[in-house]
Amino acid sequence: MNDHLTARLQWLTEPITQRWRGSLLQLGWRLWLKELRGCLPAWLSLQDIPEHRYRWPLTAPVVKPAGEARQVLLLARDAVLVQTLQLPPAAARNLATVVGYELDRFTPFDAAQLYFVARQERRTPTHVHVTLVAILRERLDPILNECAALGLHPHAVDVDAGEGTPMGIDLLPAPLRPRQRPQGKGLQRSLPWLCGALLIAAMLLWLNDRQRVLEAMQHSVREQKAQVAEVQALRQQLLTTRGAAQYLIRRKAAQPPLSALLNELTACLPSDTWIDQLEVNDGADVSFSGQSAKASALITRIKGCHSLENAQFEGVIQPDAQTGKDQFSLRAHLHQEAADAPTTDTP
Repeated sequence: MNDHLTARLQWLTEPITQRWRGSLLQLGWRLWLKELRGCLPAWLSLQDIPEHRYRWPLTAPVVKPAGEARQVLLLARDAVLVQTLQLPPAAARNLATVVGYELDRFTPFDAAQLYFVARQERRTPTHVHVTLVAILRERLDPILNECAALGLHPHAVDVDAGEGTPMGIDLLPAPLRPRQRPQGKGLQRSLPWLCGALLIAAMLLWLNDRQRVLEAMQHSVREQKAQVAEVQALRQQLLTTRGAAQYLIRRKAAQPPLSALLNELTACLPSDTWIDQLEVNDGADVSFSGQSAKASALITRIKGCHSLENAQFEGVIQPDAQTGKDQFSLRAHLHQEAADAPTTDTP
């Protein structure tokens, strides 16, 4: 059952294998793998399984090599039949089957008498160039039996293309092919993990870059917010200063000038009264002191001053023995007017 399944799978994959062999894609793949092996560290173990070749006929028993190794039996070129064929392009879809049907035309034997390999070399719009390598079963089977007796159980049977270089084919019957990791299997198994690791690394790098950009944007936003807050604080400070300045300007404009206040006091106070001290504070309070012949009548006289209001004595009126007048001290409040109120100079 297993042999039948293996043969079935081989029959299904043979067209793909024939198209792959000798193609530009295969050449590019080999070059890429070579470059990849040179770039990767040794601990990844991506090197292929070592291959040991044994020329037929064997002259001594074979000692199994230590470790995992691929054993290949190398036949002489004159031990096989090698032909170059030109087939229609449609034959490349299932090359092994097509050649198997036509073996009796290409060789003196039919398919039941031969082990053969048909390898596609190159393809043109009109033809497919194929290399046919065949050997009689009655000749290869005794060779394999003798190899087994000498301790050699080959993983493949290849043909010497000249100067010890194998042709790169396998004439070993499918039922006799041992189950082992084929050449390059370590690389094939490691490549998905390597690709996955590279993909995860790329995703992490992308996320790290996005995070870095986000942090830079957040830092820029914080700086801009701080600048806006600073501008708003300066604006508020400017508005407060401006409001205070305007308030002082209005207060100053609402108060009468000091010269006008002195002129008005001169007109309101009687001629027998003089002022020793006059003080006007920021609260628009006016305090003055002096001497007068009739100090008790000063409140009535000050009411005639339009610039002063709420006049009242501070302390008591005391007579001065030297001048014979009364010493007084008064406090009043400046009358506040609107800054835009009309004055006596306004026409």
